[in-house]
Amino acid sequence: MPAYVGGSGSARKEHISYPTAFPPTEPETRRRTPTRGMFASLRTRNYRYYASGQVVSLIGVWMQRVAQDWLVLNLSHGSPVALGIAAALQFLPTLLLSLWAGVLADRMDKRRLLLVLESGLGLCALALGLLDVTGLVQLWQVYLLCLALGAVSAVETPVRQSFVVEMVGREQLTNAVALNSMTFNLARMVGPAIAGVMITAIGTGWVFLANAASFVGVLAGLAAMRPDELHRGDPVPARKGQLVEGLRYVRGRIDLVIVLAMVFFVSTFGLNFYVSLAVVARNVFHGQADAYGFLSTLLALGTLSGATLAARRSARSKPGPKLLVVAALAFGALETVSGVMPTLWTVGLVLIPTGIAAMTFMTTANSTVQLAVSPAMRGRVMGLYMLVMLGTNPIGGPLMGWLAAHFTGRSPLVVGGVVTVLAGVFGGLVLAARGGVRKGTRTASPPRVLTGPRRGPSHHLARAAHQPVRDQFHHGHDRDRLDQK
Repeated sequence: MPAYVGGSGSARKEHISYPTAFPPTEPETRRRTPTRGMFASLRTRNYRYYASGQVVSLIGVWMQRVAQDWLVLNLSHGSPVALGIAAALQFLPTLLLSLWAGVLADRMDKRRLLLVLESGLGLCALALGLLDVTGLVQLWQVYLLCLALGAVSAVETPVRQSFVVEMVGREQLTNAVALNSMTFNLARMVGPAIAGVMITAIGTGWVFLANAASFVGVLAGLAAMRPDELHRGDPVPARKGQLVEGLRYVRGRIDLVIVLAMVFFVSTFGLNFYVSLAVVARNVFHGQADAYGFLSTLLALGTLSGATLAARRSARSKPGPKLLVVAALAFGALETVSGVMPTLWTVGLVLIPTGIAAMTFMTTANSTVQLAVSPAMRGRVMGLYMLVMLGTNPIGGPLMGWLAAHFTGRSPLVVGGVVTVLAGVFGGLVLAARGGVRKGTRTASPPRVLTGPRRGPSHHLARAAHQPVRDQFHHGHDRDRLDQK
């Protein structure tokens, strides 16, 4: 590869031979990071820092969810309406802010933005904890903090989702998404158990304070990252119409529209277990809270197993539309079967493979969408993805509740399963006719880590040799921008 070096005040062209051990186009971090193995993405330093903080923080988040529900019930004298209002206030900002959060993710440095957002989440928990332990907390204050927490989370989630690929690169994205799901489901099992013990022993306020303290780990991990090892392109300059530009980008990609439509129907109808399992446990089998806990635990065991299998599978193959469709069909069929099981135990047993299929669908959908889009559009597309996945809860929850109230307690599981199967069939037929999902362009710059020595003339030669490579990435980025207009 030609490079220019200085000599006698003028530039002269020389051809430099590089040793095989130091290919100029392959960053050091990529050479030393194996791409195989269930925990392959943890070998990436930046992701390892991030994941370490997330483990502690997610446990704290699940602790707060339990404590918050308990506090609302105590302050409202056991009113389920108050509990519903608190939940709605946290979900409402997702409907309003997710798309704009995607625009911010594309415009700004995601790591720095996450430092601000994670700090905001920790401050919300700190405020609620201080109000509670001092005995000053009132219901309206909890509502206000629920709204604030929901607003920050609505922005943080798309930014965090689109930041994963910058930490690990495209090759490790599927593995990292699966490991994130494993962490989430482990925290969902551990956090509520710890919260129950703490609430009984010292009250809800200290649970909120513990969650606030858990954000220190996340902030430390983000601060310790090495920005030059992130796989990121240039931020998108701020200009008018970027939100509409993102929506047009998705509209022009029928393959993305189909995947997002599948996520919409599966999330709205199939994933409303917090309604369907409670109704089945109480109204169908006349059980108490322990019966609901039994079903929820087995479902969590299934989702954790599904995330583990996804991490193992990522070491052998990449996600594709075939796995996405098969997972949707399997999830829908198993959910339908669980809705007609004769006993509580048989429902619970079917929920384990149901959870595996559900988690396989969600991790595959997430990875498929991120790998299918341009880096310049990833934030906006993930904002739309999170809107479709989480913003439909205010629609699906009441709808499933209405079905249970006007028909039978089993109807949410049966209807949710049937709709999921239909979504899988429709999505499979359309994607097969269109040849699958088109992969996005590789326009993000690799980590700018030099492969040669850091001192002496060879350092400058290696730096000069890298320049044409970076130019190729930037030129590809410019071409991709033109394609999006």
